[in-house]
This record gives sequence, C-alpha cells and structure tokens, in this order.
Amino acid sequence: MITAIRQFFELNNVIILFIYGQVFFVLGLAITLQSLRYSRLPLARRLHWLAAFGYTHALNEWGDIFIPVQAQYLPASIIHLLTTIQTIILAMSFAFLFQFGIESLRPLPGRWRYVRFAPLMMFLLWVLWMLGYQVEASQHGDLETWHRNSAIMARYFLGIPGALTTAYSLRTQAQKAIAPFNLPEFVSMLRLAGLALLGYAVFGGLIVPAASFFPASILNQEKLQALTLLPVQVYRSFLGLVLTYAIIRSLEVFHLELDRHIAGMEESQILLAERERIGRELHDGTLQTVYASGLLLQTAQRNISKKNYGEAEAYVQRALGQLDQVVADIRQHIAALHVKSSGQSLTEGLREVVASSALHSFADVQMNLALPPDLVLSSLQVGHLLAIANESVSNIIRHAHATSVRIAVGLTGENYLFLTITDNGVGLPKDLVPGYGLYNMRDRALLLKGAVTVRNLPDRGTEVRVEIPTGEEDETLASFIG
Repeated sequence: MITAIRQFFELNNVIILFIYGQVFFVLGLAITLQSLRYSRLPLARRLHWLAAFGYTHALNEWGDIFIPVQAQYLPASIIHLLTTIQTIILAMSFAFLFQFGIESLRPLPGRWRYVRFAPLMMFLLWVLWMLGYQVEASQHGDLETWHRNSAIMARYFLGIPGALTTAYSLRTQAQKAIAPFNLPEFVSMLRLAGLALLGYAVFGGLIVPAASFFPASILNQEKLQALTLLPVQVYRSFLGLVLTYAIIRSLEVFHLELDRHIAGMEESQILLAERERIGRELHDGTLQTVYASGLLLQTAQRNISKKNYGEAEAYVQRALGQLDQVVADIRQHIAALHVKSSGQSLTEGLREVVASSALHSFADVQMNLALPPDLVLSSLQVGHLLAIANESVSNIIRHAHATSVRIAVGLTGENYLFLTITDNGVGLPKDLVPGYGLYNMRDRALLLKGAVTVRNLPDRGTEVRVEIPTGEEDETLASFIG
C-alpha cells in the first residue's frame, strides 16, 4: 500500500507541480483584476506586491516541469542558466511576499520606517552569497548542489520572514482596517489567509530539500514524505489554495467599498439638490411671505397712529396668518432634511411623517399599513421611503388643495414592497415641469433598485407610487454604507 501511494505521487508529480503553480498564478491574477477597482483602504494599495509573489512563485514551480523536459534537448550550459534563473525567481517571489508584509504595516514609527528596505537588503545579501558560493561550486564542478543550496537559503532567509511578516500584517489589517466596518466575514478571511501563510512558512520555508547543514539535515522534504507519504508540494498546494481562496474572498470588501463610495456620492448629490431646492423655496416663497408680513405690520402701525384700530387689527390678523404659514413651511423644510430613519420601522415612520405635518388640519387621512411582521427592512430602505413620503405629503399640503389623503403600504408578490400616497386634490398641471422634489423621489427609488411613478387619477387627484425589491438589499452593505 505504501509503495503504491509513493508510485502514485511519483507518476503524477508533474500534475502536482502544475496545480501548485496554477494556484499561485490564480492568486496573482485575482489581485491584478482587483487593482483596477477603486479603493481607499491601505491594504488595497499594497496588493500589487502580493500579486507579484503569486506570479513569480507560479513561474518557479512551473520551472520544475519545464526545465527537466528541456534538459533532454538542450546543452548542460543552457540548463544551468535556466536553473539559475529559476532560483533567482524563487528568491524574488519571497522578496515580494516579504515586501507586501512590510508595506502592509506602514506607516512605521521612527527609525522603524527603514524596515521597509529589509526585503531588498536581504535579497541583495542572498545574491552576494549565491555568487560567492557559485565560484566555489564551479571549482568543484558541483553546480547541482549550488542550485539546491541557493534555493534552500532563499527559503530560509526570505521565505520564512516573508510569510511570517505577511501573516502578522494581515491579522493587523483585519483588526484595524476591516473590523471597524463590522464585517466579521472579511476579518475571518484575512485571519484564514494569515494562518495559511503561517503554515507556508513551515512547509514552504522550513521544509526544504535535504542538505548537509542544519536544519536542512533534519527538517527536509524527503523525511516528511517518508513520514506522511505525501510530497511537500501537496502541503504547499493545499496551503496556497487556502491562501488564494481567503484573499479572493477578502477582495470582496473592496467591491463593497466601491459600492459604498458610489452610494455616498449619490446620497451627497441628493442632499445637495435638496439644499438647493429648499434655499430656492425659502428665497422665492418663505422670505417673500415674511417681507409681505412686514409690510402688513407697517400698514397696521400707520393705521394705529391714525387711530384706525379696526383696519389695523385686520392687517395684523393677515400678517399673523402669513407668519403661521411661514412657520409651517419652515417645519416642512426641516422635516425634508431628515433623510435616514432613526431606527424606527417603516409604519412608525409613516405615522410620524403624517403627525408632524399639517395634513390632519385640512384633510381626512386614511392609512393602510399592511406589512407582515416578519418583514425586515434596512435603515437605508426605511430612510429613503420616508423621505419620499415626506416629499409627497409636503406637495399635497402646498399644492393639492385636497380634502382626503390615503397612504397605503404592502407587498406585491413575494419580493416587492409598494408605497402609495393618493389624494383627491387638483392633480398635476398639464404643463408640469418636474422640479427638485420629483427628481429626488426618483433618485431615492433608484438607490433602492426600485422606481417611482407620479400620475393623475382618472376622477380627481394624484397618486405617488413607489415599488422597491425587498430581497436585494444587502444588510452588510447597508451597515457598511451607514
């Protein structure tokens, strides 16, 4: 049985090496594709070093397939050159991994900032050692031992510190950069990547080909295979697969960050549009009303000086009526600024919108809030729906002259929520030019992947209808954005 297992791995060694290289090539490719996306996280700006490690490490492992095949056709000097290049690529891959770990820990305090040059210095020292040892090996005609020992030293002095430093930096980034966003899954993935690198420090850095010096004379891949029957490449491939999976899953946090950035820009655009609208309405409506009230009070003052008390009282009453309207308008503008919900449910928020407005003073309000108790909406969804409802109620108060208003909310099918606000007012004018309010309602519905329609009813009045999907809102993204 043991002999059969060993023969199996010997016969399939090429496949194992190919898979080993493929795993790290996929790691580099996934990171390269991610680098085209926007990100403000410091970890994302260091990932090109990890991608370089993936590419070069894959080339090194594929060299173990390519070079033996070429040895059957090419002279020994060319094979020696190819093996030397392969060994240098191996050392470079570990230097890239080491550099990624150091860069991910930046900024470093004080004199520690010079540690960022440690991978380069270690690589140059390794090159000097390799060249010096090559002279001795050439004199004894033992180039194969030179190649093996050079690769061992690359794993000892670049691979082990590179894997350990990167494992530590990923754990640090998980705690400092990702954990504050309340994304435990991504924190777990970065920690898993760190554990995979700890394992790789052992199987990829410490477990090397057997050599005459310590610790390669004791801890080597020949003894590992004799003990476990598995070649070291199997362990390295497995750890590389875990590392690649964890990093690819961790890259999803940058997708969420991009969505957060886009959503933030859209939120800012809506808020800016609301401010412009409110500023314009304050200037064109509210301030003009205040100015007119001042003129009425001046007229009343003149009538008082002439002892025309009856006319003065009439002017004062008109001014007070206009000032009451100004107070109502300002309250509506203030309510319109509350974009997000304060933790209440949609039904509670709709009741609050109606209660805080002047709608009950002139219209009969009917509310049909038929939502299932197990329906969960994010604060993002509730906030935008309440803002749309608030805008609709404000339009009814100012323009509709309605005596009856009906607000209904419910589900259409399984995955869509609807909100309708209807009135029996004068309806929309035929030459209506959409303003800030209607555009904002449309934009808010689009942010929720839904749509809003505003139309005249067949008999009399207006209907505002919003429909949004309830199953597509990502709570993780909502918390990340919120």
